[in-house]
Amino acid sequence: MNDWEIIADNLSKAGWSWGCVSALDSAGRTIWITDEHRDDGTRFVVREDEKLTAFSGLEAETSHAQASAEPVAACQARPYYTKV
Repeated sequence: MNDWEIIADNLSKAGWSWGCVSALDSAGRTIWITDEHRDDGTRFVVREDEKLTAFSGLEAETSHAQASAEPVAACQARPYYTKV
């Protein structure tokens, strides 16, 4: 099992639905976009250069949001991490 699969499995066990897609940016580089959401409307979208880094970002944002109950606007201010 890959590291990103372990993170994805942990997110699922914590009640999150998630998805992942790769795309090319305007410079022709591969980027990874991961998304997680819950039925309560909480959602995070992460864009990174590597798949594992993208999943690690989701894991970090989830942990941070649960620990601090931070308002949405503060989460949106972080580069590459967006709470929608």
